[in-house]
Amino acid sequence: MPSLIIYMSHHGCSEKAALMLKGMSWKPVDLVNLKDHDPPELTGYDTIIIGGSIHIGNIQGKIRKFCNENEKLLLQKRLGLYLCHMEQGEKAVRQFEDSYSRVLRDNAVAKGLFGGEFNLDKMDCYEKLLVEKSSGVKKTVSRINTGAIEGFGKVIFHLDKS
Repeated sequence: MPSLIIYMSHHGCSEKAALMLKGMSWKPVDLVNLKDHDPPELTGYDTIIIGGSIHIGNIQGKIRKFCNENEKLLLQKRLGLYLCHMEQGEKAVRQFEDSYSRVLRDNAVAKGLFGGEFNLDKMDCYEKLLVEKSSGVKKTVSRINTGAIEGFGKVIFHLDKS
């Protein structure tokens, strides 16, 4: 059976992570960005990965809604959850916990905090102003943790032989 990566990406960080994960799989992987598409029927997948990013302190509403509406079915799958974020340490962990329900987190075989980026070229004026005011960032910054993405991929796709 193929795997499915459901993600939400406004400025590209969650999509970059999804594409990296897809490239690690030895079997087919379907990608669906909820920003542009409705999710497919989930019964045809054995592994489902869900990823989103933090915007103004919260994961995207479509990711949260998808998880809530499909929780029962997701619990029957090999599940991975990831989050792209700019916070570090305990605050990043709290954002992850606030983004996904306890039952999904407890049943996920892979969980990932992938770092993030502020891509100012893809932001509108309002977003740029919010980022500058809240973080002091005035130019594009990337803190994507490729090691975390690779570790997640090894677990979710059974690539780790140890």
